[in-house]
Amino acid sequence: MPRGFRCPRYARAPTLRTPKQFSVTIMKRRSFLKLISAVGSGLIGLALGVPVVAAFLSPVFRKRRAEAWVALGEAEFFDWDVPIRVDIPQTVQDVWVESRILRSVWLYTQDGEEFTVYNGRCTHLACQYAWDEETDVTFHPESDVFHCPCHHAIFRVTGEVIRGPAPRPLDTLEWKVEGGILYALYVDFRPGISDKVPV
Repeated sequence: MPRGFRCPRYARAPTLRTPKQFSVTIMKRRSFLKLISAVGSGLIGLALGVPVVAAFLSPVFRKRRAEAWVALGEAEFFDWDVPIRVDIPQTVQDVWVESRILRSVWLYTQDGEEFTVYNGRCTHLACQYAWDEETDVTFHPESDVFHCPCHHAIFRVTGEVIRGPAPRPLDTLEWKVEGGILYALYVDFRPGISDKVPV
């Protein structure tokens, strides 16, 4: 036989792992899987938790809305002793969607110098109300009143509630006259509550 030749049956047997080596390998795998599971759970918890925490804290860090003075028209051309509705087109940005909406105000003056400007939304459920010059015996016996058709709240020209479910008078807005133009500071208020709270 050539030198260095080994018979296959005398070849070195493969080394077998001892029980201790098996336990070390298993422990390394378990530790790795535990680490991966912990990291994965932490990332999932963070992904779910951040929006929840942000939702709770958003009122604290919310930026104050910029004042929106809107021009209503030339002050001298508004009729006296009769409420006038003025529609205000506005652009609203909702995330990436931009839309146009139509808001309204009612203004009233007795002398053309002092004005009362009302938000056009009813204080009950924010429906649009209208000026009724005639008596509507079906829903109200009064004439010359603001009437909300949704739940039949009735208001005087001064904004006071005559009857109906409205919890407070009509919401008045700040106004000013500059260069002969009447401006109003448009603000919406929370409906259905007795306090006048901006939204």
